[in-house]
Amino acid sequence: MSTPHLTPSNTNSAVKTPQRQVILGSSSAYRKELLSRLHVPFEVVRPEVDESPLNGETPLALASRLALAKARAVALMHPQAVVIGSDQVADLMGQPLGKPVTHDKACLQLSQMSGQTVLFHSAVAVVCRVSGFEGQTLASVAVKFRELSDQEIETYLRLEQPYDCAGSAKSEGLGISLLASIDSDDPTALIGLPLIRTCRLLREAGVAIPSS
Repeated sequence: MSTPHLTPSNTNSAVKTPQRQVILGSSSAYRKELLSRLHVPFEVVRPEVDESPLNGETPLALASRLALAKARAVALMHPQAVVIGSDQVADLMGQPLGKPVTHDKACLQLSQMSGQTVLFHSAVAVVCRVSGFEGQTLASVAVKFRELSDQEIETYLRLEQPYDCAGSAKSEGLGISLLASIDSDDPTALIGLPLIRTCRLLREAGVAIPSS
């Protein structure tokens, strides 16, 4: 009598699912550096999204809409990937402050923010078309600026030239000297990508973070 062939059971062995490609949908060098801290391999793809605010759109709504639009735009080109989109809008008394680009506009922004509390809304969205995952969240950071003299503003801008930063100041650099206080529950949000929230969304999308 022949003995039937038995196939070993795999019930006790871990079946590993290959991790999806992760793409950062951003041209920001700051976000690229921040995401690299997680030790998750990723690529960078520039999203083609019009960042103009809609009529009557609040700074918070603008940041949320653009983060999701950027993630969706890149995910459309890479449907198998997990795509991260992010946007930050500075909010001065309900008015959005974008990247100044020029020295004169940066001077104006810092003059307007002198002695004021500015909210920096940093939104992040994660999208994977093939799995149907779509999630987003936002971290708002309250930044109190000192009373700044024209000379302080001019000296700071000449030294750091933060013309690609919303709000015309780099808190991770010399810009910290312009501030009286920072109130945030996600330390990297002010730089442009709230990593605590980003980690949560990536886990929900099925991406393993090495330390998790």
